[in-house]
Order: sequence, then C-alpha cells, then structure tokens
Amino acid sequence: MASPVSWETAERVATWFASGRSPLGPPPARLDVATEAQLEQDFAEFTPQAEQLVVASTGLRPASGPTRGLVVDRPEWARRNIASFRRLLEPVLARLQNSTLSGVLGTATRASAGVQLGLVLGWMSTRVLGQYDLLLTESDDSSDVVAYVGPNIVALERKHHFPPRQFRLWIALHEVTHRCQFSAVPWMRSYFLSLVDEALSFATPDPRRFVDGLRRAAEAVRAGRNPLEEAGILGLVAAPEQLAVIARIQALMSLLEGHGDVTMSRAGAGQVPEASHFATVLAERRARASVPARLLQQLLGIEAKLKQYAMGERFIAAVEAAGGPELFARVWEGPEMLPTLEEIRDPGRWVARMGPAQLATG
Repeated sequence: MASPVSWETAERVATWFASGRSPLGPPPARLDVATEAQLEQDFAEFTPQAEQLVVASTGLRPASGPTRGLVVDRPEWARRNIASFRRLLEPVLARLQNSTLSGVLGTATRASAGVQLGLVLGWMSTRVLGQYDLLLTESDDSSDVVAYVGPNIVALERKHHFPPRQFRLWIALHEVTHRCQFSAVPWMRSYFLSLVDEALSFATPDPRRFVDGLRRAAEAVRAGRNPLEEAGILGLVAAPEQLAVIARIQALMSLLEGHGDVTMSRAGAGQVPEASHFATVLAERRARASVPARLLQQLLGIEAKLKQYAMGERFIAAVEAAGGPELFARVWEGPEMLPTLEEIRDPGRWVARMGPAQLATG
C-alpha cells in the first residue's frame, strides 16, 4: 500500500522552493566557484577547530570520532531533511495506512500531503544556517557530519558585512556543540529519540481532536493568549498524554539550545570578537520576520522554540550562580537529572531538587 505522503512530491516541492523559484521565499545568494571553494575550505578548517574549543569548554568529547563539516545548498538541505522526516514519520504513517481513513487517502490526498510537507521544509531551507541531524544513528556513514547551508551563510555575511571567518567559526561552534551533546553523553540520543517515538505513538487520525483543538484555540484568543505559543499547531490537536511528552521534549531542547548558545559564547571567547554583534543581528532578523513568516513559525512551533532557547540560557545562568558549572554538569548524568519544563522556567526548583548533598558533592 502506498504511503499517505507522496515523498516524491514533497522533495520536488521542497527543492523548487529552496532553489528560489517560489515568490514566497527569498532567492539564495549567488555563489561563484571561488566562493564555494572558500566555504568548503573554511568549514573543513573551522569544524575540527570548533570541536576542540567545545571539548575544552564543556568536557563533552564525541565518542564516535571527530566531527566533519559539509557545505550544502538549500535544495540539498531540503533533500536530506525529507529523508530524515520520512524515517521519523514512517511508524505514524503505517498506523494511518491501517486506520479506517486509509480508504480515502487517494492519490490526490497523498500529493496534497507531499506538497504541504515540501512547502514547510522548502521554507525552512531559506532560514537554516547549519544543522546536526539528530535523526541519524551512529551506524550512519554521515553521523559525524555537521551540514552548513552555504548560500544562507554568505547572504547574511554580505547583507550585514560580517567578517566571514569569524562568522563561520561562530556557526560551527553552535552546531558542533549539538553533536558533542548527542555523541558524548551516552544516553542522550536514545533518550531523545524515545521521547519523539512516544510523542508520535499518541498520534491518531481523529477529526474530533482537531475540532477540540480549534475550540481550545478560540478560548485562548478570547482570553488574550496566543493559542500557538506553546507548541505550535501540534499543541492544538495533541492528546493530553502527547502534550505531556511534548513538554518533556521542549524542556530538553530548551536545555540543549541554551547550552549551545552559552557554549558558543564561552568557547569562542577570544576567537570571535564580534560574536555579540552576530547574535544581536540574528535576533533582530527573527523579530523582523514578515507576517507570513511569523505565522509559519508559530504554526511549526519554531517561535515558541526560540523563546525556549532564551529560557535555557537563563536556566544555566541561575544554576551556575547557585552551584557553579559543577552543579550544572549533573544534567548529563542521566534522564532523571534533566530539568522539567517547570524547572526550566523556575531554575530554583531544579536546584532545590538536587538538595544540599548534591550541591556539596557537585
């Protein structure tokens, strides 16, 4: 039986959007042969340099060998993520195939689903600078790769007159930190994937849940709240059990992204003098997003995620103020040591949960 999503359609639409042929997205920077070669040379140099700096700053050394940098264009980024999404969604789609709705999933519906997914990933390809793919496993040939979207990086450098070598090392520091988190902490990858699997296991093709989600959205609007603020459109249709898992994922991503930003700043101190300027410009870039872009960010939960990054940084600062880096390092000891979303928002709760004995031995 055919998949409920036409992956071929998704890839065609995503690469079409990513190539700049859609009026909805910005065109990619035009790169000549010399610029492409310089990008590849720089990231071949800066990726291992970033890893050395991150390991020295955090103590997290990848267990599966050194990190490699790969420069890609927007269509290639989209193709790689189509493959990752397919791997992620196959179990859910298999259940949908076996559901009572499978009979109405004809060719047109499959193509429509592919178009929608393709548009989402195509749009995202215009915003991403770098990525470590969490869905790869250590058995994958490319599990040690960090991908950098060359045209997006060059476009920002040209627009804001960033010094390329500093900016490229700065980006590498953040993405390499993510690989260190997932490959140096033995349980982290399997734990993260188990959360994703658990969240998706609650996914059911229930139209009543969508109606209930719309009702909750209307109630939130009447109460003066953004109904998409917490978890994007997924939060509108998720079951209560699924929302609980989503909260655990949000807490983990807040921690990891906040740690990525903190490490980027600390590890790059002295190496990237303009780091604070880069961070300010990118924050302003997000704030100035067009209305359609802001809406799409909310639908995908990206805007909520950006707020969670800031919460993660505040969590780390508060924990280190209470017990130093040694106390914060306890988060890597096991899943039970991770902060909840409530503890991310109120770090004192996590510090209290550690207790005086934990502080003394940290």
